Amino acid sequence: MSLGGPATGSRACECHGGENQHAILYSLLSRSRGPSPYGHCLCARHRTVCLRAPQHTCLAAAGVLAKTVAFLQNLPSFGSLPRGDQRLLLANCWAPLFLLGLAQDAVNIEVMEMPAPSMLKKILLEERSPEPQRPQPTLAGVHRLQCCLHTFWSLDLSPKEYAYLKGAILFNPDTPGLQNASHVDSLHREAAQVLQEALALHYPVDRGCFARILLVASTLKSIPPALLSSLFFHPMFGDADITRLILDMLFLT
Repeated sequence: MSLGGPATGSRACECHGGENQHAILYSLLSRSRGPSPYGHCLCARHRTVCLRAPQHTCLAAAGVLAKTVAFLQNLPSFGSLPRGDQRLLLANCWAPLFLLGLAQDAVNIEVMEMPAPSMLKKILLEERSPEPQRPQPTLAGVHRLQCCLHTFWSLDLSPKEYAYLKGAILFNPDTPGLQNASHVDSLHREAAQVLQEALALHYPVDRGCFARILLVASTLKSIPPALLSSLFFHPMFGDADITRLILDMLFLT
């Protein structure tokens, strides 16, 4: 009797220990399938990536950003606008202008997939950093960016045509809050007109070229500025506001 008592108690402890282990595993697995948007999904829109050669690509991106600022500084029609309108237009279109610069300079973008953090690391990060983390570039987002660039490369635009297209995109009269929207609209029409005339000389037979380029240009808005900031500028400038950075470069130089 006395020998049976401890044996029964031992089996009971083992049983409870097994239940505790299963409870812990269940808790871990449940948390890993919780509100995290990534989970264990392997689809392209959830697979995070980074630049394969960040030093080279980020340097090229910084050069494109500097050329974008120089383009704005050398555009008298932009400089003649009220300072507030300049800020609004720039905040609204810096990403499309930067993308056109990447296309014009033929910047090649190669990425590699980032290794997924372990389940334990995810849990520890969630517990120690309850604030939302900065979104990472995804394979799907970069693929859309690469397709956009390849489409522009296939158009084979001249430097003048790139400049006119940048003007048409910059002077967007639908930008909310403009003080002089009517003047911005006239500048937009003027840029579109000279672009159409330049294309007519470049492609005298292709009458649909202008409409096709405008259609392709409309896809630039599908590339979120956050993707560009995270992919190209976060390695250099951290979490700096790129719009603020461009404004400082534009008005302080």
